Amino acid sequence: MDPVARFLNLVTGPEPALDRAALAIAAGADPDRDPQAGLAELDRLADGVTDLDGLVARLFVAEGYTGNSGDYYDPRNSLLFDVLERRTGIPITLAVVTIEVGRRAGIDLEGVGMPGHFLVRVPDTQRYIDVFDGGRRLDQAGCEILFRESTGASDAPFGPSLLPRVSTRQILARMLENLRGVYRAKNDHTNLEWVLRMRLGLRHEGAELVRELGKVLGAQARWDEAARLLESWADGPGRGARAGVEVLEEVKVEAKQLRAHLN
Repeated sequence: MDPVARFLNLVTGPEPALDRAALAIAAGADPDRDPQAGLAELDRLADGVTDLDGLVARLFVAEGYTGNSGDYYDPRNSLLFDVLERRTGIPITLAVVTIEVGRRAGIDLEGVGMPGHFLVRVPDTQRYIDVFDGGRRLDQAGCEILFRESTGASDAPFGPSLLPRVSTRQILARMLENLRGVYRAKNDHTNLEWVLRMRLGLRHEGAELVRELGKVLGAQARWDEAARLLESWADGPGRGARAGVEVLEEVKVEAKQLRAHLN
């Protein structure tokens, strides 16, 4: 199955399985990768783990998982296949590994979307793990120090509201947004296309992603396809009320400009 279609199939309906959906994202960059290999590696990592201390020791000591601070914006840091093979990544993908290995071992963990840094937490506690820093344990005071270091917000109020649990869909959206930024900076239109198509599949209604996808298709000289995408979006029921008349007209103008390349 096409990687985008596979991802959209996984995220349609109830909350998707985090491991399978994250591997489906990674398959966008390499469709020949077998998701079963990634699932099997997560199974292997969980084998013999019985508690949180053992989980941290397995991943960050025995297996050597670490944050890639030297090349943070390498797209492989956001692709779960590569993270599992290279044992390095960014906070959110290392969190996915930790959460999924924990789930297999019967250890309940959740992602925490603190501004500036992604953490893992034992639910209903103030026990946090910084997976980017070798599985370092943090309490709420430690989270505040990390928040101020990572954001530079020395005077901003800090409290539980800045340590929200994030859903699986929010984790997947954040992974795709990271890839979107990386591929956009590289002007990599081929990879940016599948990222945007997946991102749009996460119940996104705004015009921003559709317009960007139209530009990406246009950059590949796929002008008719890009124009039809924008026109289809603009003609959606109730679109004007949700997006605003001005935005709707801008999208229609962009579609006409794309079609002009066909003359």
